[in-house]
Amino acid sequence: MKILILGGSQEALEAAEYLHGQNYKVTTAMAGATRSPKRPRGKLITGGFGGPDGLSTYLRTNEIDLLIDATHPFAARMSASAVISAEKAKVPLIRITREPFEEREGANWWRVDSKNQAAEIIPSGSTVLLTVGRKGLEPFLTRPDLRFVVRSIEKPQFELPENFSAIQQRPPYETAGELDLMKRESITHLVSKDSGGKQTCAKLEAAFMMRIQVIMISRPPLPPAREVTCLKDLKKALTQFPSPGTRSRFFPWLRNIWAKPES
Repeated sequence: MKILILGGSQEALEAAEYLHGQNYKVTTAMAGATRSPKRPRGKLITGGFGGPDGLSTYLRTNEIDLLIDATHPFAARMSASAVISAEKAKVPLIRITREPFEEREGANWWRVDSKNQAAEIIPSGSTVLLTVGRKGLEPFLTRPDLRFVVRSIEKPQFELPENFSAIQQRPPYETAGELDLMKRESITHLVSKDSGGKQTCAKLEAAFMMRIQVIMISRPPLPPAREVTCLKDLKKALTQFPSPGTRSRFFPWLRNIWAKPES
């Protein structure tokens, strides 16, 4: 069976490792936004496909039997493209969607729908730990009355104003290290995307322990798709998949049982 994984997450690495070990022909596609990413098992391709048409053409041309969307939870455009492309190419799709962060009782997070809303509600004079990545920092540049500590895997793409400082770190993070960072920088507010996952949840534990206000940016809506939340569920879903030679005959059946029900 030929499988294409749309990568960019820890779940993509785990899926490629498992599937390669099961002798599937695995190709992982990565956008190339991060330099020197962890290399998955199997074949690796970088760069985009040119939208849904380009991806669907790739699926047909390379006779892909299964498409796995294991992109970042905030990669909404790529996830939407995957749904359209899979439908056009008549290729079943599984989306690996990690569980969102869990708000502890008494944490009292402020939930917002965008970075713009997050930037607007931070009280003047605050010191903010920004963990939203190196892209999309523009909304926070309008707040010279705040001090920001930007943490990202790679350096921001432009020179930051004087009220910003940057830290380059790669997850996973530990609670002790997060506590040290927040104390050292006198952090009062933490801005985070609700990306979920165990590799970055330590910052939320540290914020709770220090009574630091968390501003959580909600995930973007995604079109319906068959979803699993972990490698264990992916393994179970694969047991329902017929042999590649019968894919075209079974595609309507697969589409019906794998599609996410309309709510």
